[in-house]
Amino acid sequence: MHRLFILGLLALQLFSSRAAAPAPSRVKTGLDVLVERRFAPLAGRRIGLLTAETAITQDRRRAIDVLAEAPNVTLVAIFAPEHGLSATRTGDIDDSVDQATGVRVYSLYQRGRGRPTPEMLKGLDALVYDIPQFGARFLTRITLLGYGIEAAARQRIPVYVLDRPNFINGVDVAGPLLDDNHTSFVGYMRLPIRHGMTAGELALMANGEKQLGADVRVIRMEGWKRAMWYDETGLEWINPSPNIRNLTQAILYPGACLLESAHVSVGRGTDTPFQIVGAPWFRAKEIAAYLNGRQLPGVRFMTRRFRPSASVYAGEECEGLDILLVNREVFDPVLMGLELLAAVLRFHPGDFQLASVMRLLGNDEAAARLLRGETGREILTAQRHELDEFLRIRAKYLLYE
Repeated sequence: MHRLFILGLLALQLFSSRAAAPAPSRVKTGLDVLVERRFAPLAGRRIGLLTAETAITQDRRRAIDVLAEAPNVTLVAIFAPEHGLSATRTGDIDDSVDQATGVRVYSLYQRGRGRPTPEMLKGLDALVYDIPQFGARFLTRITLLGYGIEAAARQRIPVYVLDRPNFINGVDVAGPLLDDNHTSFVGYMRLPIRHGMTAGELALMANGEKQLGADVRVIRMEGWKRAMWYDETGLEWINPSPNIRNLTQAILYPGACLLESAHVSVGRGTDTPFQIVGAPWFRAKEIAAYLNGRQLPGVRFMTRRFRPSASVYAGEECEGLDILLVNREVFDPVLMGLELLAAVLRFHPGDFQLASVMRLLGNDEAAARLLRGETGREILTAQRHELDEFLRIRAKYLLYE
């Protein structure tokens, strides 16, 4: 009887704690704040907008439409990132016209382009940036932000960043830093793989650390806390790219993407991109047993065959690993990614070339340690001093608690 009484109290306490849990916060993005301020920061300006249709207001209006209709603001040009305005396309994308507004759309994701040209910026009084991002160094939208700041500095026009949450929180920072000799379209500046910053903070850091001399102004969010995951913001999920279709994939991306190459499929062309990795030659059972034995926090691995319909190994049956996110609060995607690389090199010394992922790994010391047989955990420990130095620099540009 006493035991039943205690169990009843525990059940009541559990129910009460769940019932009393607060509802998710409603974060106001920089775009929503700009609307509330009646577009005052942009008053009288002819603007270019670097954006995608994933940038919307709380009432689901595109940033494009909001700024096209804003009083005393003239939307002159739109700049589209990788995957186009719709955030659904792949490959090179041509220039076009936005059907709803009639405004010219310059695609910055096509061969031989990437940077806004002086001709594209001619007649503009400001460049506005509003693209959601999910916290990995590889994202080309970070590079396009940097290129936009550089171009605006040369034309002496200000850059306004309408800030948005980092989907995978703004606290956790991890991974080897990008070496200067590995800068590319998927690596704009010396960042760790997971940087824990917003677009506005990255813009300030790029301008400051690269001494670009631009006039960068951030329209800050309201209500966002660094520890928030995207599902805690109260904001609607819209796929930020064709292969990031849920928050789990966004969380796994900074690690799983480290394997992306001509040798390994990361699940593009399947229903679960970045939640599965493999190849026809993959020794999946051995790798799963090895990685599960490593007891990486917050993640498990399970073997599964899959057949991508597109991208690497399209139409071929692959031996693969399902990546099972068990606890995001303790999970380190970069540790997982490095451990995956170490395991693939260990079990497939002749089938996988580390050089094929150096644009993503971006750190020669980490690569050398992998080739010597070190584990991901050993590499992160050895390079902790570099990460500490980055954290010191990063602190100067943080805008939120």
